[in-house]
Amino acid sequence: MTDTIIYHNPNCGTSRNVLALIRNAGIEPNVIDYLKTPPDRNRLVELITQMNVPVREVLRRKGTPFDELQLDNPALSEDELIDAMVLHPILMNRPIVVTVLGTRLCRPSEAVLDILPAAQRGAFSKEDGEQVVNTQGERVAG
Repeated sequence: MTDTIIYHNPNCGTSRNVLALIRNAGIEPNVIDYLKTPPDRNRLVELITQMNVPVREVLRRKGTPFDELQLDNPALSEDELIDAMVLHPILMNRPIVVTVLGTRLCRPSEAVLDILPAAQRGAFSKEDGEQVVNTQGERVAG
């Protein structure tokens, strides 16, 4: 079993790039398609706590019922926002990666490099062609 988990959406380019960066470090993560197997409320709260971010930072607006549910209402509590994510997993921003070094919402995708326990094994470019890692496995300053 691996110590690395990615809450992944295979239809998301950022999520695919993060998964590829994890694998470029020689790590085969536990891939959880969170739309098919969403985290339960307790696990979602645990992830948000581990990331040490406000709940609103984990909410995704684009392509979700965010506006329809009026989740931008500042009167909504964090518990109410979490309940909305549990009910509509598409509201959970992605990808979230858990490693022995930490838990992070990996947007932009190269944010995953900060929590990977292994170095990159070679060059890596995102799907759009942007180089993230050079041939020596070093992060490219962007």
